[in-house]
Amino acid sequence: MSGLNLAQLQAVHATQAPCLVLAGAGSGKTRVITHKIAHLIQNGLAPDRIAAITFTNKAAAEMRERAGGLIGKPARQVLICTFHALGVRLLREDGAALGLKPHFSILDTGDVTAILKDCAGGTTDLATARQWQWGISALKNAGLDARQAMAQAQDEPARQLAALLLRYEERLAAYQSVDFDDLIGLPMRLLQGHAEVRAKWQRQLGHVLVDEYQDTNATQYELLKLLVGGDGLFTAVGDDDQSIYGWRGATLENLKRLPQDFPRLKVIKLEQNYRSTSAILRAANHVIAPNPKLYPKTLFSELGEGEPVRVQQSDHEEHEAERAVARIQSLRAASNPPPAWKDFAVLYRANHQAKPLEKALRKASIPYKVSGGTSFFDRAEIRDLCAWFRLWANQDDDPAFLRAIGTPRRGIGHTTLAKLGEFASQRKESLFASLFSPTLAAALPRKAIDGLTEFGRAVNDQEYRARHTLGAQAARGFLADWLQEIAYERHLIDAEDSDKVAQARWSNVLEFCDWMAQRAGGQIADAAGTTTASEERSLLDVARNIALLSTISEREQEQDMVTLSTLHAAKGLEWPHVILAGVTEGMLPFRLDDSEAQEERQTRLEEERRLMYVGITRARRTLVVSWTKKRKKGREMVACQPSRFIAEMQLDAAASREDPREKLRQLRAEFARKAAQAAP
Repeated sequence: MSGLNLAQLQAVHATQAPCLVLAGAGSGKTRVITHKIAHLIQNGLAPDRIAAITFTNKAAAEMRERAGGLIGKPARQVLICTFHALGVRLLREDGAALGLKPHFSILDTGDVTAILKDCAGGTTDLATARQWQWGISALKNAGLDARQAMAQAQDEPARQLAALLLRYEERLAAYQSVDFDDLIGLPMRLLQGHAEVRAKWQRQLGHVLVDEYQDTNATQYELLKLLVGGDGLFTAVGDDDQSIYGWRGATLENLKRLPQDFPRLKVIKLEQNYRSTSAILRAANHVIAPNPKLYPKTLFSELGEGEPVRVQQSDHEEHEAERAVARIQSLRAASNPPPAWKDFAVLYRANHQAKPLEKALRKASIPYKVSGGTSFFDRAEIRDLCAWFRLWANQDDDPAFLRAIGTPRRGIGHTTLAKLGEFASQRKESLFASLFSPTLAAALPRKAIDGLTEFGRAVNDQEYRARHTLGAQAARGFLADWLQEIAYERHLIDAEDSDKVAQARWSNVLEFCDWMAQRAGGQIADAAGTTTASEERSLLDVARNIALLSTISEREQEQDMVTLSTLHAAKGLEWPHVILAGVTEGMLPFRLDDSEAQEERQTRLEEERRLMYVGITRARRTLVVSWTKKRKKGREMVACQPSRFIAEMQLDAAASREDPREKLRQLRAEFARKAAQAAP
């Protein structure tokens, strides 16, 4: 505990009452959480009675690693996981009370969209289906089921959405499947409606810690209340100034409700920042100042004044990208040794702003990566394999059945599958269960039945072998045999015109299977590539939770590349050198609709201001805020104004101006002069 400041120590030792830790950006919140876990264990609470809940797999991996470094083996018994992983655990153990089998499937976004299109008759376009998906997600995040949504519907579109939700719920129940929102909503209903299950989990969890509390939605807050019970022994760690996910249901109301629902709540502020210089923090404090405060705080740093925050004006987006590249080059040229490429990040409001930046970086031969790009698990070949895994884990999963039976193709056509679907619907059973019905011969010809039953027997055999395949080496052998058995490499070669593309996809498959095997062997790597060991698991156990793993990046080594990222995706990260690009009115803050009610406009402006605050506080040593006089909108160039947030930063006008190209020219001239002097 010797390295903790006074406020951090207070937060660690507050164990006898509910606790809210207001952790400003860079104030050491993960350190507080891991030290509090250690303190709870030292004071007699069993490690398996502690839960630490995060929002991402990466954050959970980092917390697991740091807790392990602090307290060793007992950290393995602490439940450190995401909200969704906790929901899976509750439903696997006690979901039978809601009619769920232990081996239910977790649907991904693509599956949900397909089911919604099917619920509407199959003629709906993808964009409309996605809008429905967002609407249903909003209803679920508000804690509403179809019946409640219909009761609250005030117009025809709301009633139509509630009716669609009812049909969607019926499909999920038939498929023994849940979507990601259900992993929060169903555990909440489970604990609300079943006192014995609620009592069990409240006995089990002696202390619950929640990271990034400001990002919780209404359903997550209700779930937390049900888990901790009336005694409320929990620690919520968050920052109201970094609440930037209102569009996906996160609400600051959860911060307001805490002292009302838990009168004994102890509030502790962490205001010392260990990340940024005073110049950067001063700009951040000025920007966030106009927002109303639930709990006022002011960040401070003991890292020194540092370089002034710079404001950079450009003619247009291509010019802005060129100046960003010049800035990176000049900072590298001015230092010996130069900073690594990974020390730089360019952050922006919307994905489309990355294109000119990518072009400029490629032209300068600077390595870069775009954060928040296509997830490894969104690649078609990985989704193909995941469909097979899901079918092993839950044979009632019809969406997984349809993808697996057609990938690779095995001579079973759409007509056969359509007739099988009609047969299964009449019998009110899953497609897989219908394969072995003695009356199927009345609906399909013998040749079709032979192909279907051969597929069914193969899946049963694979499920049995996966259940008895334990450890990494056995899993690698099984997966290699299985890929050969289903001829998946040949499928990729036949599907692609280019051998190079087919080989790249096959490499992804092999990489994914190796990663699956590592997890079966109990090897889990964190974001930095450090591997921690846990118990060996069967390959089937790994397959059952595959849909929770939204990205494979948790086991990737950090690459030496400049990062391009949206501000939302950058939250929780930091870099020595940051450039905020495209900071103009209409982009940041994003355009505010004059037709909106004044209160709604103000709420959106406050969240946009918090987004700017998050961007500023990603920087450790230097920060450039860049804006353009014009930007492309469709095929036209439109005039731009600097964001109001730049003025709110209250920067010194003279100190904040810098031309990186001129600085780079000066540095090159200085190097040339020194080289000439050194020449014989």
